[in-house]
Amino acid sequence: MSFKPLFSKSLSAAPDRLHFAAHSHHLWPDASFEGQVECWDDAARLADNKWDRVMGEVWPEAQARVAAELGCGDPSAIVFASNTHDFLVRLAAACPRRQGAPLRVLMSDGEFHSARRQMARWVESGEIELTKVAAEPFDDFTARFLEIASSGDFDLVLVSHVLFNSGRTFDALRDLAALGRPDGPWVVIDAYHSFMAVPAPIDAQVAASAFVLGGGYKYAMAGEGMGFMHCPPGFGPRPPLTGWYAEFDDLTLPPGMVGYRADAMRFMGATFDPSALYRFNAIQHMMKENGITTDRIAARVANLQAQLLESIAGTAIGEAELLNPLDGKAHARFLAFRNPNAQPWCAELMAKGCVTDVRGDVLRIGFGLYHDEEDVDAFAALAARL
Repeated sequence: MSFKPLFSKSLSAAPDRLHFAAHSHHLWPDASFEGQVECWDDAARLADNKWDRVMGEVWPEAQARVAAELGCGDPSAIVFASNTHDFLVRLAAACPRRQGAPLRVLMSDGEFHSARRQMARWVESGEIELTKVAAEPFDDFTARFLEIASSGDFDLVLVSHVLFNSGRTFDALRDLAALGRPDGPWVVIDAYHSFMAVPAPIDAQVAASAFVLGGGYKYAMAGEGMGFMHCPPGFGPRPPLTGWYAEFDDLTLPPGMVGYRADAMRFMGATFDPSALYRFNAIQHMMKENGITTDRIAARVANLQAQLLESIAGTAIGEAELLNPLDGKAHARFLAFRNPNAQPWCAELMAKGCVTDVRGDVLRIGFGLYHDEEDVDAFAALAARL
């Protein structure tokens, strides 16, 4: 069965394009357009009163859907912002640390660009002390990272469930989360490349003591503007970076004291664009109406990935080093091929109307619901001519 009709607007906008970058910028399904229009119509119809609908209906629905997809099980533990970088800054400001000392941070050397850049700048300014664990060799990365994280030498520990550049996974989320304490250290798991790619990546045990970041830009198909964070209960009850949406009128507080909600809204900022939440909810409705689940998409993608590896055998890409081989376990939605020619390959494919992307010397080929077997055959034909 083909799901291309669900993406008719995106596909017809560039009918000759072969898009294999779903891991980077996922094509938008038609339902996202309907959600965007609904957001506009509500603003026109309700004007000032639109926020009653946004915060009373749209926001709670999105919270519930994210919690269900993530696997944490608690919608009230989910808060939204424009992007995950916003949450990274709020977490660093709120995280407990030794008085007068820089924040001690542990992360891998394969984290997302905003984290890499922000941490490097904070090192320059003396705001943090940073320890980085090499992601390679991949086979013992999880064990090495967990051993260092267990030392007790850190205030904030950040790692991706699925590393964005290699597609390899950190496989000890429960053990890492168990290190988290309200008074430190705080454990932060970036789940951007596992949310709606790996079915229910976070269970209740992990959710009890770890922050989890993610968003709608990639496999949720909802576009930019929907970063989210799962907040474990009791961690950071009074974040120092706070917007008016986090306000709570507690009559027991002394006059003039800043109040906070007890749920994830304590990390909330200020006025925001709600359109991404409308898009996300509309897409979730589309998936339910068509019997589409993250499990079903993952199984479909796994078959297409296996087909691609078979069909490009003997080509230049097929001879490159595959950093994340298929092993029958939960897998990234993209294949990561390392070769010195990765950037020329990406450029040559783009010139032929095929969109992939490259990170250094790694060519990433990503799959989505809008791909069929014929798309894989078309890619293989292009790969054969590189």
